[in-house]
Amino acid sequence: MKTGSNTMRSLQFLILFLCFVINACAQKLVSPNYESKIDALIGLMTLEEKIGQLTQISNHFDLTGPPPQEGDDKKRYELLSKGLIGSMLNVTSVEDTRRAQEMVLEKSRLGIPLLFGMDVIHGYRTMFPIPLGEAASWDLEAVELSSRIAAREASASGIHWTFAPVVDITRDARWGRIMEGAGEDPYLGSLVAAARVRGFQGDHLDSSYTIAACAKHFAAYGFAESGRDYNIVDMSENTLYNVVLPPFKACLDAGVATFMSGYHELNGIPATADPLLLRDILKGEWGFEGFVVSDYNSVREVASHGLASNRQEATQRAILAGSDMDMGSLCYSTYLGELVESGRVPESVADEAVRRVLRVKFQLGLFEDPFRYCSPERERTEVYSEKNRAASLDIARKSIVLLKNEGGLLPLKQPRRIAVIGPLVKDKDVPLGSWRARAIDNSAVSLWEGLQKTLHKDTELLYAEGCRITAGKRSFRDKLTISYDTSGFAAAREAARDADLVIMAIGEDCFQSAEARSRTDIGLPGVQQQLLETVYAVNPNVVVVLMNGRPLDLSWMAENVPAIVETWFLGSESGNAIADVLSGKYNPSGKLPASFPRSVGQLPIYYNHKSTGRPGNENHNHIFWSHYIDEKQGPLWPFGYGLSYTTFEYTGLELNKTVISSDEQLEVKATLENTGKMGGHEIAQLYICDLAGSITRPVKELKGFRKIWLEAGEQREITFILTAEDLKFYNAAGKWEAEPGEFKVFVGGNSRENLEAVFELKETR
Repeated sequence: MKTGSNTMRSLQFLILFLCFVINACAQKLVSPNYESKIDALIGLMTLEEKIGQLTQISNHFDLTGPPPQEGDDKKRYELLSKGLIGSMLNVTSVEDTRRAQEMVLEKSRLGIPLLFGMDVIHGYRTMFPIPLGEAASWDLEAVELSSRIAAREASASGIHWTFAPVVDITRDARWGRIMEGAGEDPYLGSLVAAARVRGFQGDHLDSSYTIAACAKHFAAYGFAESGRDYNIVDMSENTLYNVVLPPFKACLDAGVATFMSGYHELNGIPATADPLLLRDILKGEWGFEGFVVSDYNSVREVASHGLASNRQEATQRAILAGSDMDMGSLCYSTYLGELVESGRVPESVADEAVRRVLRVKFQLGLFEDPFRYCSPERERTEVYSEKNRAASLDIARKSIVLLKNEGGLLPLKQPRRIAVIGPLVKDKDVPLGSWRARAIDNSAVSLWEGLQKTLHKDTELLYAEGCRITAGKRSFRDKLTISYDTSGFAAAREAARDADLVIMAIGEDCFQSAEARSRTDIGLPGVQQQLLETVYAVNPNVVVVLMNGRPLDLSWMAENVPAIVETWFLGSESGNAIADVLSGKYNPSGKLPASFPRSVGQLPIYYNHKSTGRPGNENHNHIFWSHYIDEKQGPLWPFGYGLSYTTFEYTGLELNKTVISSDEQLEVKATLENTGKMGGHEIAQLYICDLAGSITRPVKELKGFRKIWLEAGEQREITFILTAEDLKFYNAAGKWEAEPGEFKVFVGGNSRENLEAVFELKETR
């Protein structure tokens, strides 16, 4: 009788659920309609099924093959087939995602669809510039487009959700993950973050061409102590609110579906178990309605930090703090049931987390059609298409920054005999960058290929590798071995001696940036500096093409080499983009999103620093001011810096008022003139300085920029608008306010070289 009752109850649940699904499919699932459906579905779920929705696993087994017979893979397979997994990561292709989804729908009791996630950071198969490089374009339409294309490709292969954008502000180039974000500035970072969310998610999340975005790593991961990944962060409330949180808030305002916590701890609390971040700020103060996923294994690592004595306690702390989904560690599936049954975690907490996960699944339209992202035709035609690669080329060109061009060495005068030297000249893999999703290894256009295609047919190219950066096996998960072999120097010297001009392609291996790739020495790895000096000694007409994922220490190069081009890791069309810039087919316009130091000892370094009580300058004849005695003050190249093949001049800064009230606008005008001999884009930048506040304020803060095309000799009046909203900051009273007082306003082509004026915000009575 007991068995019969259970069978009847299961049948009742099934009938009720089928009615629910039919009703869901019969109408457009907008928020007011599906909230009641979520409640009804939670009412049908057992505790075990609820916990399943909060569990994400990585794909370690062949979904199309026989079930695993032993170990963790067997456990994961069994959980999946029973409907006790809510999400999977790293399952790609229409075939594999369909097979996993079918398994859950056919074998589980309630048939709740899976959510497939992946790190689609700067492209799915068509690779775009790494995010730091793309931020150097200062082109928000380009940033949004690259994310839109990545979403279209990923969704065509069955992916619903990307673990991007990375919106960590960072000031320390030693941190390998600087490559994943937009650099050091919260204003630029906020605009880039919102553009990425719009690109991934589009106007409608239930479109089969969009995917859910994930703002990460919440929060302050980019301030890891000493730039060492996974390290602690100790930070003031001032810096947290004024520098770290704005890009995350911009993601939320753009409608981001999910957030991810980080591996770090903030002020003594691991981010995955931090109720201040997750419950008080994100879900409370900001009203976020999506869900929070942990970083991989970070629930388990709460115990490693020392906040919990074991994994069960780590699970308790994480779920109570507001981490809704456990990525990878299986802590929720192992311990959460017992914690709820014993009363240490209220079931209502689990219900809230489940509600948030189901809400995103409804928003994605997975209850309407679990296979809406499984289109073999789209996978064939959308992924790595010619149209997508053309967009990659355009965005890559926009991301290149010209750092130096003495004597007009660039653009190249053709035809000439050019020696092309360096370990990255013919490399087709490094330009793809790290976090390359499903890019095909060695598929990038190399610099050598780009030059052969673009340069004049009579240009003679001489090649010498010179050296290698790494030796032996290399991949995202490998510990890299740096090469110190100089046996190729002689051939490089010979090629340089015989050439009119030398192009040197040097930098980092792409796997020297990203997660777990922190560096104490941010110079050129291996013997590349020696190679550069060797070549320069026989032919000083050197153009350096840099490929790297972080700002580097380039002081010798900056002092000696006449031309330097920062190309980052540009993705699939790298070689074509670089060749277009070197040849003059494309006039570079990129600007640095992060300052380049003169020495690693200056780190962290950033333009929007505080004055200190003894700011001083280089002309002091005493030592009692804030500086280093063995290095010049300030960065080698500042935030916002970048040259063009033409020149620009700023004049005539004018304000329409010198005093404004909180309800008035300030018009800031200046004249921009192209004083060179060719047309080009200039990114005009607006900064402010609050001269005195309830807490000390930065010497400059970016508050606006415009990308403007001017023909040779053309001039144009540019106008920026400032309001009291732009002057707000998180002040000593813990409020976002614009405080009355005097301000400076600056307009120019970078954060160091500006016109300036003064205005006042008067007190409102």
